[in-house]
Amino acid sequence: MDWLSTLAGFSVGLIVGVTGVGGGSLMTPLLVLVFGVAPVTAVGTDLLFASLTKAGGAWAHARRGNVDWSVVGWLAAGSVPASAVTLLLLHFFVPHPDKLSAIISVALGIALILTACALMFRETLRDWAKKHAPASSDQRLTSRRTLIVGAILGVLVTMSSVGAGALGVTALFFLYPGLAVARIVGTDIAHAVPLTLVAGLGHAAAGAVDWNLLVALLIGSLPGIWLGSSLSQKIPERVLRTALAAMLVLIGGKLAL
Repeated sequence: MDWLSTLAGFSVGLIVGVTGVGGGSLMTPLLVLVFGVAPVTAVGTDLLFASLTKAGGAWAHARRGNVDWSVVGWLAAGSVPASAVTLLLLHFFVPHPDKLSAIISVALGIALILTACALMFRETLRDWAKKHAPASSDQRLTSRRTLIVGAILGVLVTMSSVGAGALGVTALFFLYPGLAVARIVGTDIAHAVPLTLVAGLGHAAAGAVDWNLLVALLIGSLPGIWLGSSLSQKIPERVLRTALAAMLVLIGGKLAL
């Protein structure tokens, strides 16, 4: 099973390298539906997997100046406390494993469907946000909204390990329509690192992380991401993203229902 886990990590890493999205939205349902991992363990393992793989991407974007650290700070100010509170509520007030798995499965299904919508309509939403952006914005109001968005992402990502990528980018399009796409993507990746790390460590503290599986996934994903990044200019990314979105809708519906 270890080599199959490594192959799964490579495949997901390849898709992430080509499209820039799909890590949690593919890995977690793959672990649940194909490998038979309990939803809680799948989420916890994938969160730590995401924090380690996204750290490299965040470092690369930071070197290119594509991270707005002020926005990262406001997002994290909402997401990290929200993640901690969600972990406490999940593991202390829903102690029964079957009930917790059911809640996680529904949350995962909903997050996958929302992610699919964000993938399919990303350009449309971005163009709409730019077109309807106000001439001047209240920075304090925008900061408060960013904090609230961070809190929502914190809850969703902690319960499903999905949403830090596509949903985070979509929200930033509306909050900061004047920000370059590269800086939005870099900022979102940088914010995902502390969020997924805190959430993952919280699940690990509750025993909901498979460490052997995590290592096997990382062994496969790192070369997969490198290869995918190399192929990203040769493969029509829009076609892949549409196919990925359609697949997420089907998987999300199965898990939610």
